[in-house]
Amino acid sequence: MKQKFSVSGMTCSACSAAVERSVKKLEGTIDVNVNLVNNTMTVEYDEQVIDDNKIIEIVEKTGYGASIYTDSSKASSSTDKSLEKKATSLVEEAEKELKARVIISFVFLLPLFYIAMGPMIYLPIPSWLTGHENALSFAFTQFLLTLPIIYVNRKYYKVGFKTLFKGNPNMDSLIAIGSGTALVYGIFAIYRIGYGLGHGDMDMVMKYSHDLYFESAGMILTLITMGKYLEARSKGKTSEAISKMLDLAPKTAFVIRDGNEVEIPVEEVVVGDIVVVRPGQNIPVDGIIVEGSTAIDQAALTGESIPVEKNVGDKVIAATTNKTGYFKFEATKVGADTTFAQIIELVEEASSSKAPISKLADRISGIFVPVVIVIAIVATIVWLLFGSSFEFAMSIGIAVLVISCPCALGLATPLAIMVGTGKGASHGILIKSAEALETLHSVNTVVLDKTGTITEGKPKVTDIIVFNDMDKDRFLELAASIEKPSEHPLAEAIISKAKEKNIPIRDVEEFRAISGRGIYARVSGNEYNAGNLAYMNENGIDLKEQEEIADKFANEGKTPLFFAKDKKLIGVIAVADVVKASSLTAIKEFKDMGINVVMLTGDNTKTARAIQKQLGLDYVVADVLPQDKEREIRQIQDSGNKVAMIGDGINDAPALVRADVGVAIGAGTDVAIESADIVLMNSNLQDAVTAIRLSKATIKNIKQNLFWAFFYNTLGIPLAAGLLFIPFNLTLNPMIAAAAMSLSSVFVVTNALRLRRFK
Repeated sequence: MKQKFSVSGMTCSACSAAVERSVKKLEGTIDVNVNLVNNTMTVEYDEQVIDDNKIIEIVEKTGYGASIYTDSSKASSSTDKSLEKKATSLVEEAEKELKARVIISFVFLLPLFYIAMGPMIYLPIPSWLTGHENALSFAFTQFLLTLPIIYVNRKYYKVGFKTLFKGNPNMDSLIAIGSGTALVYGIFAIYRIGYGLGHGDMDMVMKYSHDLYFESAGMILTLITMGKYLEARSKGKTSEAISKMLDLAPKTAFVIRDGNEVEIPVEEVVVGDIVVVRPGQNIPVDGIIVEGSTAIDQAALTGESIPVEKNVGDKVIAATTNKTGYFKFEATKVGADTTFAQIIELVEEASSSKAPISKLADRISGIFVPVVIVIAIVATIVWLLFGSSFEFAMSIGIAVLVISCPCALGLATPLAIMVGTGKGASHGILIKSAEALETLHSVNTVVLDKTGTITEGKPKVTDIIVFNDMDKDRFLELAASIEKPSEHPLAEAIISKAKEKNIPIRDVEEFRAISGRGIYARVSGNEYNAGNLAYMNENGIDLKEQEEIADKFANEGKTPLFFAKDKKLIGVIAVADVVKASSLTAIKEFKDMGINVVMLTGDNTKTARAIQKQLGLDYVVADVLPQDKEREIRQIQDSGNKVAMIGDGINDAPALVRADVGVAIGAGTDVAIESADIVLMNSNLQDAVTAIRLSKATIKNIKQNLFWAFFYNTLGIPLAAGLLFIPFNLTLNPMIAAAAMSLSSVFVVTNALRLRRFK
C-alpha cells in the first residue's frame, strides 16, 4: 500500500533525513520519500505488518508531527472541500505568522541594536544607560528588549532542543544552541555586573558590560526568521504552474436533469450526465460530444497554441476552454478520474519524489548537523586552550553553529524539481518522477516508434496518377465510390480525400471484397477492379508498363492502389502514413544535441528505409513485433547507451518500461500513463526535445544550488571557526553569520525560480 502524509516541524534537510531514517527502520516499510518543500511524506508499506498509525507514531517519536495527507485534486465531498480550504488557510496562516514574527522581532531588535552598538560609534543614548554606574540598567534593558524576540521565536527552541534530545538534531538545534548560548551568557554577564557594582570592582563591570551578546541572540533569531519568511514567499511561487492549472477547473457545471438545464457543483456530475457548454466556458469533466461543434483551446493541458476543432463523437477534456460553439457532451470521466485530475496528481507526485542527486544531499545533511555541533564545541575548546577569553571562544562556537544551518542544502534539489515539473506541465509535458527528470538529461539514444509517433498514425492519399485522359476529380469520385462500402483503412484515406475536395460519392450497384487483395464493384453498369499489383494480375489486367510506378511508390514507403474499368487501367492512388510536420524538426534537434535517433517499427523494410532516408535517421529496425521491441531496447542498453523510448504507450508498453526513460506520446491513455515515465499530452515529437532541454536546465540548476550550498558551508565554517584570525585578525561575528546563512537560502530559492523563465 502507498500512503501520503503531511509532516509538520521540518525546517531543513536534516529534518527530512531524520524522518526518512526513522520510518525506514519500521518493519514492513518498502519505500519512503520525504519532501521538505511540500512538508509531505509518501510511504509504501506492507499493510499486513504496519499501518498508518504506527508510521505517524514513529514520526512523532522522532520529534515531528504527522497526519494523513488531504489531496486537494481528489476532494469531492463537502468534507473534503472543507479540509482542502483548511489546508490552504494553514499555509496562508503560516506565512502570516512568519511575517508577524519578523515585524515584532524588528520592532524590538532596532532599539536593542541601537543601545548595544550606540556607545561604540558615539550615538546619543539616554544618560541613565551610560557610564559604569548605570551598567546594570544598560545590560538589563537589553535583556528586556531581547525577551519578546525570544518569545515570538520560541519555536526554534521547542523544536531544536526536542530533536536534539531525541538524537536527531536539525537546523533548529543549531539556532537554539547558538542563540541560547548567547542569551545565557548575557544573563551570566548581568550577574557579574551586579557583583562588580556591589563589591566596587569596576574592571569587572566594564569587562562584562562590553560582552553581553543579547544583540547577537536577537539578531540571529530575527535574521533567520526573516530569511524563512522570504523563503516561504518564494516557495509559494514554485507551484505556480499547478495553481494556475487548478484555477482552470470550473466549480460548477450545467447539466440536463429531467429535461431541464440546471447548474450544479462539479463534484455532483456523474458519468452519463449530458453537460451543456457555452462559448467562453471551461469544460468541467471529460466526455464525448453528442450535439454541436466547436473549437477548444487545449493550451493549458497539451501546449497546443491553436484551438482544436471538435465535432460529434470527439473527446473533450476537463479544464480546457470552449472558444466558439455551443455544444452538449456526455460525461465519461468525473472527479479524480478526469485527465485534468490525473495531470495534477502526476505533477504533485513528481514534485514530491526524489531524484538520486537529492538523496545524496539528504544523506550528507543527516550527518552534517551532529558534525557541526562537534566542530563548534571543539573550536570553542581549542581557542580556550590557546588562551583566548571565554567570550571570544564562545562567539566562535556560536558563529560556527549559526552559519552551518543546512537550509540551502535541503532546498537545493526539491525546489528545482518542483519548478521543473510545474514548468513541464504548463507545456503539456507530464513528468511522473524526479528520477525520470534527472535521468532524461543524460540520455544519448532516442528510440522512436513509427506509427503515431513519427507519422500521423492513419493513412493519407499522397499521389494520384490518371491514364487515358481521365480527369483527376472524376477518377477520385469513382475511386471513392468504389471504396465506400469497404472498411479498410486505405479506403478511408481515399474517401477522406474526396470529402476534403467536396467531391460527391455515389452508391455502387454491386460490391465484393477480396480480403488482403482488392475489391470488385459495379457502378453505372460498368465493372471496376481496385487493389494491389497481385490482384490486378490475377484478374488479367496488364500492368507491365506500370510496375515501375509500383516500385517507385514502394521505395518511398507508399502503398499503390490500382483502379481498372472494364479490365483497363484508369489510375493509381498512392496512400501512406505520412510523417508529421514536426518530426523532421524534432529529429534534427535531437541530432544537434548529440543524441542518436533509432526507429523501431513493425512495418516492412522498404517503408522503414524510405522514412529513414526522408528523416536522416541513424538506424532503423523494421519488421519488429510489439513483444520484441523490449528486446531491441535491451540490446541498445547493453552496448552502453542510456535510452529514452518514445511511443504511443499501448503496444509499446514493455519497451517503455525497459527504457531508462519511457516517454508516451499522445493524449495520455491509461496504459501510457502507467507504462511511461513522461507523458506528452500533445502528439508532437518536439515536446520530447523540450522535455530533454527542460531536464538539462533543471539538473544544471540543481548543480548550481548544491555547489552554492556546499561551497558556502565549506567556506563559512572555517571562517566562523576563526582560522583566519591568526594570519589576518579576521573573525565572523555571530550576527553576520546569521545574515549570511539566511541569504544563502534566499539565493538558492531565487536561483530555482529562474527555471520559471524556461522556454
